[in-house]
Amino acid sequence: MSALASEFSDRTANPLDIVEQVIAGNEWAFDRRSDCEIAAEAPGRWCDYGLYFSWSHEISVMHFSCTFDLKAPERRRHALFELLARANEKLWIGHFGMDQDDGMPVFRHSVLLRGASTASAESVEDMVDIAVSECERFFPAFQFVLWGGKSPDEALAAAMLECVGEA
Repeated sequence: MSALASEFSDRTANPLDIVEQVIAGNEWAFDRRSDCEIAAEAPGRWCDYGLYFSWSHEISVMHFSCTFDLKAPERRRHALFELLARANEKLWIGHFGMDQDDGMPVFRHSVLLRGASTASAESVEDMVDIAVSECERFFPAFQFVLWGGKSPDEALAAAMLECVGEA
């Protein structure tokens, strides 16, 4: 690491302190596991979302993941992988993946903070809002593929349908 990079890295405060303030401000349950990890639970329309933040001071990166309890049976994982790839094409920030152990979809995003004093409360709020919004948007598609027997294309088309007006 260059001397300049080392100097900036030493100035970067732990962004998990800001994350903790944002989570506490929303009155969500959370667990500050260490200086490098915090886990929380945020309510959503379809389910509650597990938020996990980790901080690496060495490389000045905060990693964030958002999970939900929707486990893919082994026989449907190939279709879920295809759906995740198609969903990722529609995202501007972050990406969907799948936890290999239990087949649970997960939204992930990492933020480089080298040269910044820390993350702002607004950027943390945006990161969480985007993750939960994208999980909410694609949750029906995941359900259609996993439990409705739909193809990834059918599930995505049905989940992306926007209703206009009132019945």
